[in-house]
Amino acid sequence: MAETMIPLLPCHELDETLDFYRAVGFEVTFYQKAPNAFAVVRRDDMELQFFRLKGYDPQTSYSTCYIVTDRVDALHEAFRTGLKETLGRIPTRGLPRIGTVRDMSYGVRQFLMSDPAGNCVRIGQPIAESFEHAPVPKERYARALHQAILLGESKQDHAAALRIIDHALAADGTPTPDQLRELHALRAEMAAQLDGP
Repeated sequence: MAETMIPLLPCHELDETLDFYRAVGFEVTFYQKAPNAFAVVRRDDMELQFFRLKGYDPQTSYSTCYIVTDRVDALHEAFRTGLKETLGRIPTRGLPRIGTVRDMSYGVRQFLMSDPAGNCVRIGQPIAESFEHAPVPKERYARALHQAILLGESKQDHAAALRIIDHALAADGTPTPDQLRELHALRAEMAAQLDGP
């Protein structure tokens, strides 16, 4: 028998968390209300387990897990569609939220999704032989994009990503039109995460 590792994630409200995962196409396969609130959701080979934790604050959550797949774009589209149908919108900030699909410098194509309990589910697909970070670009604007994506997308440090972008845009010099477009688009995404202008 092959070993399987299944994350067990905390939540403050089990029903709210289960409703979110139903919206993105998971099925609730087990639900226990007492003596300890606990549930299991499954979609294809993906399984997540949840327990209710008294006094748990989703806004301060560090809980995360990584799902490796070979169909990251299809899952992203399916999750977005489910959220749009259930919530009437695709949440991109606050909790819950779903991010954009990005090719990361460490050899994966991924997106991040945070549930109402603040659990971050990273869903990624290998796109390189190595998972080592690519060298940091030397050119100012390429370096700013590289670092802002790492901080904003991988570490969820949207404020730091904004500082990097703003510093690059304020510096002397002229980015290429593609770099300028990418910097402004990334800045808008990061600002939206912070409810900023």
